[in-house]
Amino acid sequence: MRLPFILMLGMLLGMNTSASAADTPPDSPETIHVNAIRKPEVRKYTAIVAGLDAFERHHRMAPGAEALRFKVERRAWTDKTPKPGEAPLALRLEGKDGFVLPLTLNDAVETIVPRSSAALAADSELVLNRKRRMYRVTPLVRSPGLPENVRRLGDLRLECQVLVAIGKEELGLMRTLFVNSVLLTPNWCNFFNAEREGFQFEAPERLARATLREGDRTKDLPVEGQSFRTAMNDPDWSDDALIELAFEPVTETAGETPRTGP
Repeated sequence: MRLPFILMLGMLLGMNTSASAADTPPDSPETIHVNAIRKPEVRKYTAIVAGLDAFERHHRMAPGAEALRFKVERRAWTDKTPKPGEAPLALRLEGKDGFVLPLTLNDAVETIVPRSSAALAADSELVLNRKRRMYRVTPLVRSPGLPENVRRLGDLRLECQVLVAIGKEELGLMRTLFVNSVLLTPNWCNFFNAEREGFQFEAPERLARATLREGDRTKDLPVEGQSFRTAMNDPDWSDDALIELAFEPVTETAGETPRTGP
């Protein structure tokens, strides 16, 4: 079962997403005109709506998170040096008959994608003004008041539900039924329990370790590069358990670009 499981997980993670945006008509002066770039990053708006539905359905896991956010992240293998004359990063919903709904990115390169009947009617897609596969748009659930290096387990459980809902919508019914049959459950997040390899989450920097903590109990989680894994369906840990991330130290050599130490 391991090979199909890894393929399914890869499909989901490969698809891996603030400021609010109201319904803006296509001819609004606030419309963002992005450069015409071949093969832009896109995602179906119907999949985004499926994620919003999952966020509301499972909101009890992270009641402090007021909204589902989507984060735009540059993939690790790409050159992060800005190119001369490169347009600022821009994100929008784009659909039939000239429909355009610009989305505002905050300083953390996050956005809130609103519900829009007009965007649905226009069969819209999420469009980024960058080449495909250079960036990814990933759902983000984060309860307020936590340090940047701390994630709440309930937030990650809800994030998993959102990601799976988006993945199912993009995969389509037949492929979703196939994965259901492989995992023996339609609730893909519940496949990841204390006995099975955990679901993978990304950190902003390379990790030295990740520690699951609740009360006096701790558990070291597997880490690899900038990712860590944790079980989604382990009843021994509540939604309020915290994951503390320790990053590898950044070393700097004179005349060289700072790099992450080994």
